Amino acid sequence: MNDFRTILPPVRAPFSIAYADRLLLVGSCFTENMGKRLQEHKFQALTNPFGIVYNPVSMARSLDDLLLDQCPFAESDLFENAGLWHSWEHHGHFSRPDRKETLTAISDAWQIFSAHLKATNRLLLTFGTSDVFTLRSTRQVVANNHKMPGALFEQRRLSVSETTETVQAVLEKMKKRNPDLQVVLTVSPVRHLRSGLLENQRSKAVLVLACEEICRVLPYAHYFPAYELLMDDLRDYRFYDTDMVHPSEVAEEYVWEFFKKTFFTEETNQLLARVEKIRAAAQHRPFHPNTQQHQAFVQVQLDAIRQMEEEYPGMDFEEEKRKHGLRG
Repeated sequence: MNDFRTILPPVRAPFSIAYADRLLLVGSCFTENMGKRLQEHKFQALTNPFGIVYNPVSMARSLDDLLLDQCPFAESDLFENAGLWHSWEHHGHFSRPDRKETLTAISDAWQIFSAHLKATNRLLLTFGTSDVFTLRSTRQVVANNHKMPGALFEQRRLSVSETTETVQAVLEKMKKRNPDLQVVLTVSPVRHLRSGLLENQRSKAVLVLACEEICRVLPYAHYFPAYELLMDDLRDYRFYDTDMVHPSEVAEEYVWEFFKKTFFTEETNQLLARVEKIRAAAQHRPFHPNTQQHQAFVQVQLDAIRQMEEEYPGMDFEEEKRKHGLRG
């Protein structure tokens, strides 16, 4: 007990996440936040090949689809609603008014992420809910119901065993392809309150128990306690956004710092600090951009970027160059 608060201490993971690693993040909107932070800090990270996905069965199926030799989706897999063509496997940001354009967007994403997956050695899965919608016609668990009529679906809760077996199967496939693979499992702290507070807690309980079982069976799977950080460490509504559902910026930063202490080595933290310094300088907006003083500042930043690009050719600082008005 410390200052009327229980603190969850970070524990170093048995492996690290470094700039040389290839990361793939799949899951809920919490995954989007973590993926954005990793990308902004120049890690080789891609997020959500099929868009935001909340349930672990759909996440596992998306990974299975990426392991195939060719894109498994066709026009016949799409359906139209409210003037847009959708896929049961994909988030709405893939939907387009034209059927072929929807399929092209899906196929293009599959190509990018399938190629990335071949070299992925760090996989982060964030489970959002175990409550799923199942198509009555096919018994398929859908990743997104796209606001279709409720009569098309049955709603049910995944069991711990179903979740464990489905996720474990695809992780074992991935491990065979890449023996260096390490997997991070986490439960999203975002609250799914549409069915009520009790239902949300029971849904999360399934996910927590499934993560425990997967980590027990697979030595390369490890649990990151994002859910517990919000529920048991911060444990206060001031750490939620105004919707009382999503973590606030302060909470997201707290989880990020915990993540760094769990997975980053001192060498990675030192490199990250250099990246952060360049990023912070790019946010600077001068009152008098044409002064000699500011031009000298810009030159210093350009030199720092060039040095980083020489040391780490894979890092992309084009955004920072644009913000400085640089093209070098």
